[in-house]
Amino acid sequence: MLTASYEARPFGVRSALPLYKARALCPELIVVQPDFDRYREASRTVFAILARGATAVEGLSLDEAYVAIDTDALDAAVAYARIVRAAVRAEAGLTVSAGVAAQKMVAKIASDAAKPDGLAAVAPGDEAAYLAPMPVGRLWGVGPKTQLRLTARGIETIGDVAVLSDAAVFELFGRAGKSMRDLARGIDPRTVESDQATRSVSAEETFEYDLADGPDLRSALRELCADVARRLEAHGLRGSTIGIKIRRSDFSTLGRQTSVAQPTRDAALIEAAALLCLERAALGGGTIRLLGVRIASISEEAERQISLFVPDA
Repeated sequence: MLTASYEARPFGVRSALPLYKARALCPELIVVQPDFDRYREASRTVFAILARGATAVEGLSLDEAYVAIDTDALDAAVAYARIVRAAVRAEAGLTVSAGVAAQKMVAKIASDAAKPDGLAAVAPGDEAAYLAPMPVGRLWGVGPKTQLRLTARGIETIGDVAVLSDAAVFELFGRAGKSMRDLARGIDPRTVESDQATRSVSAEETFEYDLADGPDLRSALRELCADVARRLEAHGLRGSTIGIKIRRSDFSTLGRQTSVAQPTRDAALIEAAALLCLERAALGGGTIRLLGVRIASISEEAERQISLFVPDA
């Protein structure tokens, strides 16, 4: 599972698509061998730039992060984003897209809208109006299958979700209904927390199509574990508590975790522990729309080559 350049995307090639599927969609696809040593070096440079003047940097992967700065002024936040983008171009030779907003989801959507190499800002108080005309598929937690189900009910935009009644959002999203409606209204109370503050590293993926337990799901799990391992290595960290998050097609969420005897950042060991958690989840043929991997109990201690699992009670 790899990323995709903008040149490849008109053919249907997208990030995290298995390579064999990408080649089928675009037979003339040029595949560049990944160079994670260079990626990690560039990531360290970018994260160091982000930290200048920031109160918290919450890394999501090697190349994505939320950043909090000590200001309520939109102009000051936009100025900071411009400084960061210029510094990344000068010091790392990379382009950066940025979204500026008071809420995490809105900032992420604005950043996506600014790609490639752009900057978009949403003023405080304008979140609901900014989101309202967007396709409902842009709302966090709404994949293609859910989007089809919603549009069949006449719900086509995020604004349509924002005005739904309590009964309607429960019918459509289950227990997550009110949270989904809050997000549609631009209400996202989560704060930016640095990795050092949360003492955990995680990665997750919402699938384009719900997946049952099988090769595609386990391939996605492997890539998520590799992503977590790369982030741990980039920050010189290890962890001993490894867990997974599963969101089913009915929006119910469950988690499983286990522990290893010594802190690790080894991708194979993290994957083995995550697979154990997946087996303990006992999906029973159900389908999954979101999968996440998290490692906690973070330390900077030296790693020993021990692979004993200690399942949590």
